[in-house]
Amino acid sequence: MGAVHKIIDDFYEDDFTVIAVHSSLEDYTMVYALNQFLKSNFKRSSKDLDLAQTISFPIFEWKNNSNDSYWTLMTNVCVHEENAVKGDLFENEPLYTKHYLLPEYKEADYLLKIEHEDDTLEEKTVNQLLKIPKVITAYVLHTEDLKHKNNLIF
Repeated sequence: MGAVHKIIDDFYEDDFTVIAVHSSLEDYTMVYALNQFLKSNFKRSSKDLDLAQTISFPIFEWKNNSNDSYWTLMTNVCVHEENAVKGDLFENEPLYTKHYLLPEYKEADYLLKIEHEDDTLEEKTVNQLLKIPKVITAYVLHTEDLKHKNNLIF
């Protein structure tokens, strides 16, 4: 009889931080503000984060060589347009469906994922984010409590 191997679902170590950002800014305006206030250099990734055929989230990336960290900004909301069912009262109107990268944090507009080893980086980053006009609030999410953590691993 052969050996049976089980794969543990949570084998990925949490060596990243996720910061939730609440803001009404468009993604390109948010990136511009981040680049100014964090002295970063975020750029749009050539590929979006695709969770399904119609669910896609834009990604902005920055590799900080000075402290060996990798930063990713993602929108938490994806709005998908669908056609209404024929014979419906509103058949000529499009139907919009919202999808969330982290559904347990639907109120967050953006997610800032930082892969780093510096423990003081989180507090400094949140303080800088709160200085940006039109950023309502920003806070660190506890990665061990995330139900959809796999959406952030790419």
